[in-house]
Amino acid sequence: MTDPFARTSSRRFLHRLNPLAVVTAVAPAVVVLVAVRDLATPLVLLVLATMLLLAGAQVPARRAPLAFGLPVAFTLVAAVSFGFWADPDAIPGTPVLFEAGSYRFTVASWLAGLGISLRLGALLAVVLLPGFATTGPDLVRAVVQNLRVPYRIGYTAFAAFRFVPRFGYELGLIRAAHRVRGVAGGRGPLAGLRRWTGYIVPLLAGAIRHAERVALAMDARAFGAHPTRTERYLLPFRRRDGAFVGACWAVTAAVALFAQPVLGLPIPVATV
Repeated sequence: MTDPFARTSSRRFLHRLNPLAVVTAVAPAVVVLVAVRDLATPLVLLVLATMLLLAGAQVPARRAPLAFGLPVAFTLVAAVSFGFWADPDAIPGTPVLFEAGSYRFTVASWLAGLGISLRLGALLAVVLLPGFATTGPDLVRAVVQNLRVPYRIGYTAFAAFRFVPRFGYELGLIRAAHRVRGVAGGRGPLAGLRRWTGYIVPLLAGAIRHAERVALAMDARAFGAHPTRTERYLLPFRRRDGAFVGACWAVTAAVALFAQPVLGLPIPVATV
């Protein structure tokens, strides 16, 4: 058997952990972000998740703006957007930031929008951790090996993950064929709608052919004939995985309990 952890750099420790451990470690943070209503807790979790992703995951250069810039940019933009829906008089006496006719955008409105946007931005940063540190196929392998999920179910999901890049490849071939035949011309929304309508039938036919080939290949390998199967890659749940999960849970609990009392940020009143 091959140990996949040997293929990764020790400097990026998240890739050397069991994928199931990474997903389990961030689960309490997701629950906390759904439940809290203050500003300090999501702010601290957003910073910690970004720092952990920066230190522990190998993020491709072309995806670095998505990983590190998107949560912060979304938080800043959505704070104003959500603030427009908040009641400007939820907290009487707050300063007015700007006025447009009879509408007033107050500090209370901005705080209410900031509270929602911080939670969503922190959620985005937290879920990006397993997104960049693990892959779908490895997560399926870990679930089958460690949670004893029947491999008939797990590897069906594994095959579904493989369909996505195949569809992208076939869509590229269909577009190239349409350009060669001269049916890809035209601009505007109607021309784009006609092009995409022309992609549906050949893409569906290609998907059916690919599904048939996958089914034949699984039958040829006696898929489902035995209660267990051998694994090419082993993904054991080790002590360091348990330590990482425990540390993340402890940090999440500490942030949920002490972030707001320590930072003392105002608690927004989100009244629509």
